[in-house]
Parts: sequence; C-alpha cells; structure tokens
Amino acid sequence: MKKQTSYLKSPDLLPIAHSDKKIGTFGFALMWVSMAVVLAAFAIGGAGVGSISLGWVVFATVIGSVAIGLFMTIIGDIGIEHGLSFPVYMRAPFGTIGTHIPSLVRGIAASCWFGINTYFGSTAMNGILNVLVGFDNWLVCFFLFALFQLINTALGIKAVERFADLAAPIIIIISAWMYTTLSDKALAEGREVWAWIENPVTGGAAVTAFVIVIMSNMGFWATLAADMPSISRYIKAPKHERNWFKRNKSSLVGSVVALPLTQTFMVIIGGVSYIAVKNYDPVVALQEAASGFILGILLLMIVFAQWSTNISANLIPAATIFSNVGGPKVPFWVGVLMAGIIGTIVQPWSLFGIIIPALLVIGGILSSIVGILFADYYLLRKRRVNVTDLYESEGQYKYLNGINVAGFIAWITGGLAAYFLANYSFIVGFLVGSSCYYVLAKYWWFKKYKQAEIENPDDETYLGITVGRDWVIEVDEKIKVPSEKSITMN
Repeated sequence: MKKQTSYLKSPDLLPIAHSDKKIGTFGFALMWVSMAVVLAAFAIGGAGVGSISLGWVVFATVIGSVAIGLFMTIIGDIGIEHGLSFPVYMRAPFGTIGTHIPSLVRGIAASCWFGINTYFGSTAMNGILNVLVGFDNWLVCFFLFALFQLINTALGIKAVERFADLAAPIIIIISAWMYTTLSDKALAEGREVWAWIENPVTGGAAVTAFVIVIMSNMGFWATLAADMPSISRYIKAPKHERNWFKRNKSSLVGSVVALPLTQTFMVIIGGVSYIAVKNYDPVVALQEAASGFILGILLLMIVFAQWSTNISANLIPAATIFSNVGGPKVPFWVGVLMAGIIGTIVQPWSLFGIIIPALLVIGGILSSIVGILFADYYLLRKRRVNVTDLYESEGQYKYLNGINVAGFIAWITGGLAAYFLANYSFIVGFLVGSSCYYVLAKYWWFKKYKQAEIENPDDETYLGITVGRDWVIEVDEKIKVPSEKSITMN
C-alpha cells in the first residue's frame, strides 16, 4: 500500500506553488502562437473551400477557435486555482486508478498528432534534400525526423524548444508571403480567392458544411481543452482574487485571442493553397510558389516549426502520461519511445487523408471528458477540491477499487452520442457527458461515496489561490524527482 501511495505522490504530479507559476500573459499568448503554428490546420481551410467560400470558412474558424478557447479557459481554472495537472484532477471524476484510461486516450491522441506533424516535417525535409542533392525519399526522412525529435526530447535538449519563439513568427511571415503569392497565382488562373468554391453547396448542406468547419476547429484542439490544467497550473494569477475573469485573464488572452488569430491565419493559408494549386499541403504549395535557395529556406522553417511545436504540444505530454501510467518501471525516455512508436504505426501519412472525420471523432470522445470535468469541478464541487486526498490511495477518491463508475458511464454515453452525431460532435459530447455525469454523481455515486468538499463546502478548507493557499503534499524522501517529466509546458 505504501508503494501505491508514493506513486500517487510522484513529484512531477504535485501541485504547483504560486511562486513557481512563471508564465505571464504575454508569455502564454506567445506560447499559443508557437503551438498553433501547426500545418495540419491547413487541411481545415482546404477542405472547407470545397463546399463553402473562404469567407464563411474563416467565420466558422473564428467561432470554433473562440469557443474551444473558452472551454480551455474554463477547464484551465483547475490549474490556476489549485495548481493541479490533468491526470491528477481526473482522479476526482474517474478514480485514482480509473484516471489512467482517459489519460491514455489523451496520450494516444497526442502521439497521433506527433506522427502527423512529423510527416509534414519529413516532406519538407525531403524537399530540402531534393533541392540540394537530388535525394527523394520522404519515408526515410520521416524516420530520420522522428528519430531526431525522440532523441532531442529524451535527452532534454532545450535548444529547439527555445527556437519556437523564433520559428513561430518566421512561419507567420512565410504564411503571409504564401498568401500573397498564391493569391496572385489563383487570380492568374481565374479563381477569386474569397469567392471561388470547388463544389458549392446551398441550403441545409451549406449549414452542415459550416458546422463541420466549426467542429473540426474545436476537435483540432480538443486534446488541450481537456489537458489545459497541465499548462495553466504554470500561469501567473493573483492571490485572493475571487473574480473568475480577473483570475483567468492570462488564460483568456492566450486561448481566446492568440489561439483564434493564429488558427484562423493558418486556415486561411490552407484555403488559399487549395484554391491556387488544388492541394492544401503547405509543402506542395511552397514547391509550386518558390524554387531554389528560397524554397530550401522556407522548407527549413517548416521543419523547425513542426519540431518545436511537436515537442511541447505533443511528444512531452504523451511521454509524461505513458510514464506516469507505467510508474517507476517506465522512465520518461521509455514514454518518449512509446509515443514515437504509436505515432508511427498509425501511419500518419494515411491518417492525414481522413483528418477531418478523425477530428470530429476525437473531438467527440474528448469533449465528453471536458463535459465531465466541467460538471465535476463547477457544478458539483463548485471549484472546491479536497486536494490532499487526490494523493492518497485510501482517500475519498478511491471509490470502488479506484474507479468512479459514474464517470465512465458518462464518458461512454457522451462519446457514443458524439460519434452518432459526428457533425456536432464536440457540443453533443460535452452536453451529454456533463449532464449524464451530473445526474449519476449527484443522485447516485456521491450518495454512496461521500465527498468532503460537497458535504462541507468551506472556502478556507477547499479553495486554493482564491484564499491564498499553496497546496503542500508531504512526499516520501526516497522518491526521486524525475528530471524531464517536470518540464512539460513549463
């Protein structure tokens, strides 16, 4: 039993103290610009202009991006208020053992994104080698690029992560150049960028196409909507601040302003690329628009952008989850390797071809988790959490052998509802998951397994930063602090 308790108290999972919150408003906004420069977003724009005009695609993207940004901020308050990460708080709605299953789903999704971004980077790398030495084998480049990133992450080299601050704005500049160049190319071929549509649809079909773009953008970031506490726990926030908006100001600026602006820009470039060259793959578009040394530089920037984004947004979170689930027998570097293997065996070069349907399914599955987190944190516990028991194997979150059955029933129900109503996946998953969990937990599960913060909703006892508290968890001195797990999003 002592071993299990120590495992729950793994140092990389402990609450973050107020003094250790290092990310400010500008820093978080810049982080979003870096993370949102994901070239897979081009696919949303390219697919969208097949049915509706680019203007409507942009409008839908803004709606979807702002909406998912709000969901991120809402769930991110868990990290702001209590300094808790995603897998730790998930012990409340899923149990101390049950938390591993949805965490693994998040880890697998991140691994798949690692594979997709690696595929983009490998095609760019292949283009560079083709220009320089005539080499042409993107699959070899894929394995080499994946290997570079895995070694980089496993060794904890920070140079490429720091390069993100430089790579992101450079890619934005490149994208602006692409927009101008490809717009001219489209006009030369008789296609007006903001009016051309490949296969126009009207009536109900147009509404459906519009909603699909919204849900695709929400599904694109559904993994971080659920996992946001793992990032937000490092964001600076004022102590003794009871106003939710003031407490989450930095989160709102990053997730509701910086993310939508960057995401929309990426989607626009994807749409313009498809209109100009009938292909939303940015590497193909660049090869159509540039050549020689300039092409090589542009492609090199794409490689570095995918590298820096992949490490912070996908590879480290996935590896951390796998390592945490596996315990001491699965060190961080093994988690990195597992993420790399999963990201490869899913064949991301094929997965990219069905990315829009995949985003709708993933968004639905994860939106159900977001709904459960919302209901558990806001509606049932009212932001009060018995944090110390989250780290106890025999505490109130043990439930039935470590499983919160209400959470799993709600997750499955919400996920299935979202699957069968895929065009509205995120909203359906969220609403069904949250309402199902609320009813089951309030009127059944928490009647059997009493929750201290619900039975005695005392602010001074169960709130964190709002009452000026840093949660302190006593840890066995024999537990060694892993050097790499703790760098996730720090």
